[in-house]
Amino acid sequence: MRISITILLTDETIRPDRLARELEQRGFAGLYLPEHTHIPVSRDTPAPMGGPLPREYGRTLDPFVALGQAAVVTERLTVATGVALLAQHDPIALAKQVATLDFLSGGRFTLGIGYGWNVEEAADHGVEWSTRRKLVRDRLRVMHALWAEEPTAYEGRFASVRASLAHPKPVKGAPRTLLGGAAGARLFASVAEFADGWLPIGGSGLAESLEALRRAWAAAGRDGEPVVVPYAVQPSAGKLARLRDLGVSEVVAGVPSAGEAEVLRTLDEYAQYL
Repeated sequence: MRISITILLTDETIRPDRLARELEQRGFAGLYLPEHTHIPVSRDTPAPMGGPLPREYGRTLDPFVALGQAAVVTERLTVATGVALLAQHDPIALAKQVATLDFLSGGRFTLGIGYGWNVEEAADHGVEWSTRRKLVRDRLRVMHALWAEEPTAYEGRFASVRASLAHPKPVKGAPRTLLGGAAGARLFASVAEFADGWLPIGGSGLAESLEALRRAWAAAGRDGEPVVVPYAVQPSAGKLARLRDLGVSEVVAGVPSAGEAEVLRTLDEYAQYL
């Protein structure tokens, strides 16, 4: 089983280049970074984990810049967003960023995307909360059009692009795309429609959810199996064994948003599961 790592990297934590080197040296598979452009001080949206929102949420590094630094100092480590808030991006500019990062890393990039949870953050980007799911779908379609080998147009309700010259291209075509979110029929239909798999938080209740996802995948006429990568898992031998038995081939373990010493201690603890 591949074990990757996620962490809220900030201006106060270990640096991405240092972290990436340490991950590759220990044999970890990849690095997933989350995204928040800003956290409005005045907001009604509760923190997803309950209680006050931790300090690091308002200090996160830009994931694409940080992943670029991680990629340039490694050779095998995969780099990924977990998750990028696609509704808050211009899709034409983001398609260029993703293609460039994937090209320069030799095809090591995974695009993890999500719909977001912070209403006020999204509103500052001009996002209408009730239509954000359709917005994400259209923006991803625009990106796929720009990644196509031949100039390809896409016209949607929320985003469009003319047939265009757009280089570089991702190394293997559109990079692997994983959609994050809570289990449910609507999310699974979206995974089956336009993603390669699901990025669930944790691994509890996964057996039942996997069956529902597979049914949605088959109903959409997709071949093979959807990729499922449990995210922000606190690993243990028993938990990893259960996930392996479910057919999971990659797990993303959560690491504290902390300085170098604490992060490296955590990596040494997790290394026993590699």
